[in-house]
Amino acid sequence: MSQPIRILVGTTTGNTQYVAEEAHFTLVQAGLAAEVHPMDELNATIFANGGLFLVCVSTYGYGDVPANAKQLYESMVKERPDLSAVQYGLISLGDSSHAQTYCFAGRRFDQILTKLGAMRVGEILNHDASSGVMPEEAAAGWTADWLALVGTRANA
Repeated sequence: MSQPIRILVGTTTGNTQYVAEEAHFTLVQAGLAAEVHPMDELNATIFANGGLFLVCVSTYGYGDVPANAKQLYESMVKERPDLSAVQYGLISLGDSSHAQTYCFAGRRFDQILTKLGAMRVGEILNHDASSGVMPEEAAAGWTADWLALVGTRANA
């Protein structure tokens, strides 16, 4: 892999930052280069050179993307760049006690990325805050599984 895996973090309370750091640790332990990028100040140009991304985002309010992720999300919606050179994984945090909007920010990112031509690798990790499992623990196991899928695609 020529470029590092870029982990993009959309968070309100900071929990998603911990998830991203755990994913980063898992990737680095596997011998891969990875970088964590809070979504603050990012826009669709982050995807300009393609590559592999891990989007970590929480749902806020009534199914909204976090404030620090709005600029990135809205720039993709408005500018509609070609993301056919982008592959991504997605970790979405939410609380199932809010059934109408559970992990909705993750769904929003997944929909726009797919619509713009990006290819999702693997299933989305939808972490439920009501599950009793720490999101970092769930992310560590999921990231290891996701990494195996990424490796399979790279070797195909």
